[in-house]
Amino acid sequence: MTAMSEPSRAIARKLAFWSTLACALAVVVIMLGAWTRLVHAGLGCPDWPGCYGFLTVPQSETHIAIANARFPETPVDVSKGWPEMIHRYAAGSLGMLVFGLAIASVRHRKAGLPLRLPVFLAGFIVLQAAFGMWTVTLKLWPQVVALHLLGGFTTLSLLLLLTLRLRRRACGKGASLAVRASSLARFRPWLYGGLFLVILQIALGAWTAANYAAVACTDLPTCQGQWWPEGMDFRHGFDVTQHVGPNYLGGQLTSDGRVAIHVSHRLGAVLVVGYLAVLLSLLWRERTDTALGRGILLVAGALLVQFCLGLTNVWLHIPLIIAVAHNAMGAGLLLSMMHLIWLHHQRVRPAASPATRTTILNREVTA
Repeated sequence: MTAMSEPSRAIARKLAFWSTLACALAVVVIMLGAWTRLVHAGLGCPDWPGCYGFLTVPQSETHIAIANARFPETPVDVSKGWPEMIHRYAAGSLGMLVFGLAIASVRHRKAGLPLRLPVFLAGFIVLQAAFGMWTVTLKLWPQVVALHLLGGFTTLSLLLLLTLRLRRRACGKGASLAVRASSLARFRPWLYGGLFLVILQIALGAWTAANYAAVACTDLPTCQGQWWPEGMDFRHGFDVTQHVGPNYLGGQLTSDGRVAIHVSHRLGAVLVVGYLAVLLSLLWRERTDTALGRGILLVAGALLVQFCLGLTNVWLHIPLIIAVAHNAMGAGLLLSMMHLIWLHHQRVRPAASPATRTTILNREVTA
């Protein structure tokens, strides 16, 4: 592939900077969302995108009187309104940044920069905003809350992928071919399996949070003094047909349903830790360079910290700081896994047929 020109690389560096900034802001938005949920401020503003019809939380006596007249069933609670609005401000800023990246990518589409991904991200951010609205208008319906949380993680993941691609372009590396290493190539499906388990565990965490099941078990390693609590109702706990209508602040599930969700999340954590511990150990023995080694250590560190935060959450009964950090490190584990897979892809390519190898050789000679 022809090397990128210096002006194109300069544009890629600028966009990579803004994309990195968007990644950082997406993590902040995820943390603010967790904070809003944990202080029970998800309905701090009963309307969307404003708050009681205002751009900020009403605080003066006049504005509070107007707000209470508009929404008599939900009186103004300033302490609950601000967490919700701060989260919205941050999410709105992220949305504008994503749209800016998409517009810049379209403007510089001839420079050989990623185009489809930033445009898709812009469309996805609109969908994510819609889920933010439905979270409020449907009164924290668990299905929407869980999907909104997963949408935040998806946005962050796509932003990381965009950042990695832009940085590769900024370094002048287009579609350069990696050297085939059979000892590393065999790990590819297992790495994707690990990523799938991490995503599944995040989804379980989202469902746990949406149904307020984090406090269903307050002891470790048992739950309510039992290794397998009696009466757990998995059908009720994972019922995705809960009807729209009631206010779901605080949750509507029975104790048996919440315990089933909590225990499932614990079992998922054990599975993820066990699987990744074995995979990372084997991959460490076959690492080919320092960068790949750092990627492995990054995943291992994120996994260890996340597991410890989960234990601390239960032991200390969900302290706010630890619970927010647990959400943030869930994002960190996901990003570190994606980064490791990216590094693996840069170093390993599948075996090619003789004809394909001849074509590749010809390209390399004529490049």
